[in-house]
Amino acid sequence: MRPGHRLLLGAALFLPPRLTPRRVRDSRHYRTIDQYRFIGWFLAAPLVVYLVFVVSPFVQAFFYSMTDWTGYTAEYTFTGTANYERMWNDDKFWEALRHSLLLLVFAPLITLSLGLFFAFMLNAGGRRRGGQAVAGVAGTRLYKIFYFFPQVLSIAIIAVIWARIYSPRSGVLNEGLSAVGLDSLRQNDWLGGRFAVWCILAVLCWSFVGFYVVLFSAAMSAIPHEIYEASLLDGASRPVTFFRITLPLSWGTVRTGWIYMGIQALDCFALVSIMVPEHGMDVLPSYLYDKAFRDGQAGYATAIGVALFAVTLLFAGLMMRLARRERIEL
Repeated sequence: MRPGHRLLLGAALFLPPRLTPRRVRDSRHYRTIDQYRFIGWFLAAPLVVYLVFVVSPFVQAFFYSMTDWTGYTAEYTFTGTANYERMWNDDKFWEALRHSLLLLVFAPLITLSLGLFFAFMLNAGGRRRGGQAVAGVAGTRLYKIFYFFPQVLSIAIIAVIWARIYSPRSGVLNEGLSAVGLDSLRQNDWLGGRFAVWCILAVLCWSFVGFYVVLFSAAMSAIPHEIYEASLLDGASRPVTFFRITLPLSWGTVRTGWIYMGIQALDCFALVSIMVPEHGMDVLPSYLYDKAFRDGQAGYATAIGVALFAVTLLFAGLMMRLARRERIEL
């Protein structure tokens, strides 16, 4: 195909048929263009909006990460990879990254495991009744409301409540340990020492487990009961039923939930900012915020944001790759 003809075919995608040259309309390639012209025009406006408001900020962020921009003026100087070299030698950055990766590994693992367990108990963990092959425990609807309740609360309210629970002077945690004779486990600073990241992890899991209970319950409700009946006739126990039937048939939802929870774990800025005292603990978002708005180093903060984006993208890609399974048709 000649270059001029290719150019005309490309222009035909944006031209109505009556304005398209006849020699182009007679081409066999034009039929494909004519078939997808409407779809292309329909997607053009959303694509432009996406490029302007989503892709463009990413490109700008990468550019500003190679400058010494303070964030308070329009002046900046291009510095190349200086911010990335500084980040490579920044011990506080690596500490914040270590905390973020720890949350990234353990938060989805704990939260989704609890969500799967509770959802299975609420949908198939009770005694058989009413002629059903499987049934949830008594009070299933009430349990779902209790589990989902933290999702109704603002993350700021959750952070304030748990900061009071971890308070070293009058917090429920220390007082509870004293009440059961475990005074040796009391801590003077739960949120400022080596336990800070584990305390944040506990709050993160508590606040999101109810969402995944409801999500996994919906996925398990879509599994035909005939499959459970067949497994019961074969003498399958509950653990076998869960690992051989429930989990494989809900795996698509689990994989999506794992990616979503991982992103939530990487973005726990509000919990850390409200609960943890200054310099008590940092994660990548909080360290980025301090550099941008407290120290006036927006260029360096943008480089940290690029690193956070790379970690998030790598995590999502790995999960999509490692958690991929063959589709199971019901």
